[in-house]
Amino acid sequence: MLSLLLCVVSIALPRFIRADACEDLTLQEMASVDQPTAFNCIYSLPTSGKADATWYKYPSKIPISKNTQSRIYQNQNWILFLPVKGEDSGIYQCLTNDTDICPRMRVNLTVFEKYWCGASGNSQLNVPHEYKQILQVGRDDILMCHLNFPNNFYLDSVKWYKDCIEIEGERFISRGKKLLVKNVSVEDRGNYECQASLTHAKKQHTVFNSISVTVTEKVGSGGRIPKIIYPKNNSIEVKLGSMLIVNCNITDTRDNTNPRCWRVNNTLVDDYYGESKRIQEGIENYTIFPEHIFYTVNITFLEVKMEDYGRPFMCHAGVSAAFFILKLPVPDFQAYLIGGLLILTGAVVSAMCIYNIFKIDIVLWYRSSFHSAGPIEAVVNVIDENIRLCRRLIIIIDPDELSFDLLKNLSEEQIAVYSALIQDGIKVILIELGKVKDYTALPESIQYIKQKHGAVQWSGDFTEQSQCAKTKFWKKVRYHMPPKRWPPSCPAAEVHAL
Repeated sequence: MLSLLLCVVSIALPRFIRADACEDLTLQEMASVDQPTAFNCIYSLPTSGKADATWYKYPSKIPISKNTQSRIYQNQNWILFLPVKGEDSGIYQCLTNDTDICPRMRVNLTVFEKYWCGASGNSQLNVPHEYKQILQVGRDDILMCHLNFPNNFYLDSVKWYKDCIEIEGERFISRGKKLLVKNVSVEDRGNYECQASLTHAKKQHTVFNSISVTVTEKVGSGGRIPKIIYPKNNSIEVKLGSMLIVNCNITDTRDNTNPRCWRVNNTLVDDYYGESKRIQEGIENYTIFPEHIFYTVNITFLEVKMEDYGRPFMCHAGVSAAFFILKLPVPDFQAYLIGGLLILTGAVVSAMCIYNIFKIDIVLWYRSSFHSAGPIEAVVNVIDENIRLCRRLIIIIDPDELSFDLLKNLSEEQIAVYSALIQDGIKVILIELGKVKDYTALPESIQYIKQKHGAVQWSGDFTEQSQCAKTKFWKKVRYHMPPKRWPPSCPAAEVHAL
């Protein structure tokens, strides 16, 4: 019983210790009455991997409902208020199942009354604007409508207002959640609002976002400049025709929501490549920390072309900018060297294999094509030398009738055979009429010849076709014979004199 109790304590104690050791991440959030509002737990926490979240309203320990018919419910790792009411003010706590880090987040939500443009009433000037953005004078810049909801929520029909007057004109282009402001001037500062239609589960809501916009003429003014971590005005080696994705990593203060985008030749990437769509700006992701927000927005090259090399691709975050340039990879001479050696080795191996297979045919062809003409000698001497060189002893071995047992037991006869076959230099051709499995019954001299020179095995029959000189058997026999030696051309008189 005691051991069981200790076991339970040992299992439960680490959980209590981890729970006590959890450091809360507390966020201060504001929302206006009757506005759809959403908060994501996983985006805001440094989890070690995939994690599931559960939302509670502090101090209750009852999880928020996941019933989509409820006004407040959990959708994946989000908590949704559709819409938020005044009584929803309070602390909402998010816990994850990531036991390695034990993250926990609290959202201190304050709900206030605010009249929006396009709605009845006047906008309350004493309520702080939710977002702040900076536009740079004298250039084209972007405002971002920060409406963050789960992916299964659809946002469209975005309208923009400045000081409660709907924005129109050629200088302003609305594209999704972005507003492009061309040739920014000092008059573009002020209070902006964006309005969008939010659709989910066949239900529609209207959502607003207010932005306080300031303008600056120099990078560095305003005191709230986003920091671009990557790229760092660097170059990237990439092969022609390959696909490439480059991330722009940015840190910005939580109350400074500058727009982030990619440009090329001072034009938005999506506009510059609007027809081909070969290069596109990706979806922006972010992670919320107590003092700042970490943003990532990528640029995707579906296919790198020659025109992309040497061209700066700029990542912009408010008034901050950084670029990267593509360049061709340096040729890998080591790879070429290794490839050349492999090709050379393969050629040598192939040549050796071909030679081993056709060695006999090659030697016989060479002998017949190129006559060996030695020093000038008399015809008689040449004939004598040919006779000496052509001396061959052909030993035919029939595996069914090996008759060397007597010879094997007589040492004097073995010595005589050894002297004749080995020491006297007689070339011996062993011909097997069949497969000889065991040579131990034969004299050692024949065993030596078999080991050193091998044997020619008869593989045909005694028909006329098998006796043809072009058969494989006779080619092997001719291979073991010496090449012909031809006498030099002689005058006719010398020949008659001989």
